[in-house]
Amino acid sequence: MISIVKKIVKITLIVTIIIIFACSIYNFILNRLYPDEFSEYVYEYSEKYNIEGAWIFALIKAESNFDPNIVSQSGAIGLMQLMENTATEVANDIGMKTVDLAEPKCNIEIGTKYFSTLLKYYNNNYYLAITAYNAGIGTVTKWIDNGIIKSDGSNIENIPYKETNTYVRKVLNNYKIYKELKNK
Repeated sequence: MISIVKKIVKITLIVTIIIIFACSIYNFILNRLYPDEFSEYVYEYSEKYNIEGAWIFALIKAESNFDPNIVSQSGAIGLMQLMENTATEVANDIGMKTVDLAEPKCNIEIGTKYFSTLLKYYNNNYYLAITAYNAGIGTVTKWIDNGIIKSDGSNIENIPYKETNTYVRKVLNNYKIYKELKNK
């Protein structure tokens, strides 16, 4: 009888160690795939512009995968993939004198401020703000006016641009993962 109890205790101990090890590996991999680089700027500006930091990490992950030197085919620059005209306009609004979109601090402040502007424009509807971050306000407004997507963003699966449709889903997924990582 005692040997059976010892075997059960050993098996329970081994299973517990395996579970702890598997969870550690999972968290290690998740943290590598979803880094929190530039967190000092993300948290500073997400607080300044009243946006949860997980949203900014999610956008950066989708836009540049944390490469501050990336430039898209359309000319979007840096971590949050900002177009120069948009960046200049936002920088002027916040009184920023110089704009260097390859510099993480500058890029994250402008990108976060721009996203907060989109959120205000769309009454804090994250679905529409994320869609507009990728496709532009004019395009999203046209889709709403034409009944392609709803003004509450509840049917984002109808976004007609494949790139934008995929992008929105990616940002939403990234957000869920960053939210989970930050709550551990």
